[in-house]
Amino acid sequence: MDFFGAQDTARRKTWQLAALFAAAVVCLILLTNVLIGAVYTYTARPSPTGGIDFNAALTDMPVGYWLVISLAVIAVVALASGYKYLQVRGGGRAIAESLGGRLILQSTSEYRERRLLNIVEEMAIASGTPVPPVYVIDEPSINAFAAGFSPDDAVVGVNQGTLEHLSREELQGVVAHEFSHILNGDSRLNLRLIAVLHGILFIGLVGRGVLYGFGRRGVRRSSGRGSGGAPMLALGLGFLVIGYAGTFFGNLIKAAVSRQREYLADAASVQFTRNPAGIAGALKKIGGLGAGSSMSGAAAGEASHMFFGQADRPFLNSLMATHPPLAARIQAVDPRWDGRFPAISGEAADTPADGQPGVSGFAGGGQTAAPAHHAGDRPAHNAGDSLEIHATPDHVVDAVGQLDDRGLDQAAALIGGLPAALRDAAHDPFSARALIYALVIDRQSDARQAQLDHVDAAAEQGISLELAGLLKPVETLDEQQKLTLVEMAVPALKELSEAQYQRFTSNLVTLIKADQRIDLFEWVLHRLLVKELKGHFEGRQPQSARYGSIKPIASEALELLSALARAGSGSGEAMTAAFAQGSAALEIPGELNRAEDVNFARLNRALAELRLLKPLQKPRLIKACAAVVLADGGASARQGALLQGVAAALDCPLPPSIYTAANG
Repeated sequence: MDFFGAQDTARRKTWQLAALFAAAVVCLILLTNVLIGAVYTYTARPSPTGGIDFNAALTDMPVGYWLVISLAVIAVVALASGYKYLQVRGGGRAIAESLGGRLILQSTSEYRERRLLNIVEEMAIASGTPVPPVYVIDEPSINAFAAGFSPDDAVVGVNQGTLEHLSREELQGVVAHEFSHILNGDSRLNLRLIAVLHGILFIGLVGRGVLYGFGRRGVRRSSGRGSGGAPMLALGLGFLVIGYAGTFFGNLIKAAVSRQREYLADAASVQFTRNPAGIAGALKKIGGLGAGSSMSGAAAGEASHMFFGQADRPFLNSLMATHPPLAARIQAVDPRWDGRFPAISGEAADTPADGQPGVSGFAGGGQTAAPAHHAGDRPAHNAGDSLEIHATPDHVVDAVGQLDDRGLDQAAALIGGLPAALRDAAHDPFSARALIYALVIDRQSDARQAQLDHVDAAAEQGISLELAGLLKPVETLDEQQKLTLVEMAVPALKELSEAQYQRFTSNLVTLIKADQRIDLFEWVLHRLLVKELKGHFEGRQPQSARYGSIKPIASEALELLSALARAGSGSGEAMTAAFAQGSAALEIPGELNRAEDVNFARLNRALAELRLLKPLQKPRLIKACAAVVLADGGASARQGALLQGVAAALDCPLPPSIYTAANG
């Protein structure tokens, strides 16, 4: 999967969607003008036959009326779309809640829920993306969805039937399918599609409202030209027909946009897991289950294009279906399928007796449960050791946004190599706060006691005691393990209340600034948390890609390369040489900025502009960054942490597999 190409395709499809939306609005304007013109002619110039003279409707209505009607239609559609966009602006969480989803708490001990959380967590760690919250919808069918404007605010949701009827490898295949939508940028397009279609549908809702009001006035006033009943009835029926005609074409757009992406996501699931039986088995069970993948919720219709399977039974199925035929999807991943669907009973696919999910929650080589991974399975990285990333810059670029079975195995080993107490803390909202505090407490510093005193005085009761128990195991970790814990803790931190979140972030900033200096790891940690939590609690401000070339922001790019060069442990000459390699890869001449960026203020400003690059321009920037980091043939732990933080800030997730590329 080409991450940058997929992101660019999704961005271009957004413009295609806008063009199709504009065409649909033009049609609505014309139809509405004809309708009102006909009603105007009927009332102002009665036809001798009592009918409507449509030729007169097009010519007799004053030109000013046409302009007013056209502007009114545009305003109504725009306001309706804007209103719906504000509703979905909350990202994945807003969609999940509108569908009746229930958040699966990170501390859950229910077997199937724990298995699902483990699978989602490992897949996120393996791809370098934030671990998304997971929701379950109380529906007996087999279905799932991913929603969000970006990986930062994405969620994954499944139906109760998905938890009950799918085996571990089938569930893994479904989750991999949904992660493909997140990585490809499909989930952002899906949210915009919901807002667009609501604007087109609203004309029909206006017609329904007119008819409802007309009905309440009583039948006795519904006849006669003087009463105005007939024109109102005609307007109501006309608006209803026009609105639903717009919806018909809107659904055609939705189906056309959605169906091909489902094939691609199915193929990506096979690529990610190297296990066609997983995704194929889930699709076959949809065919064998009475409820299939159908959804009964009222909100499921407008979000039908977001689901794993066909959520509704559309009119003219072959044209309006948001998903390809089930049989075609199965044959695409399992050409030897005999065409028969398995009979699905009320029994669950897996039970705790089949083996507890352990750390990974994945099947290993079949239906059997994977054993828990141990520290010995993890590539050995001791704190302070060189991570020895000997891959080429091109390899780093190719790794962005990638997910495969090797990465999944490594993620499982990485998580399994963490102390159990820290894993448990990352999954609990109370303990997760203490864990993050522990990651920024100085080991040997005059500020350490001041930090501990602040936690004791300012944090919630009991946090200080929890922190004391986590300090020792945290000190044994390297940067890669620490960043993994940060990502693991994000879903639990998203369960905090607004007040708890504000208190947590305030305390974290105080702890980081306690020694009057922001350490590199502290910057990366804070950058990741702000990026992944701020939108959840404070609302998102979506920004569109602005720069089609690096040249307009060349100074910001050179500042980024300077920060990476300064993070190295080499001499002044080594820094200059590393910067030169990055500058050459970027094809932008410049000089190394040697001035220390004490609070990373310059770097933050540079990244704010660089993240607005269009997708196809970002590979050059990532390659240049990697060239600086790998200038001396390897990367230090500090550089590795900074590179991962920079990539995350640029919305280019780097999987942990890059750290061990030389040994793989």
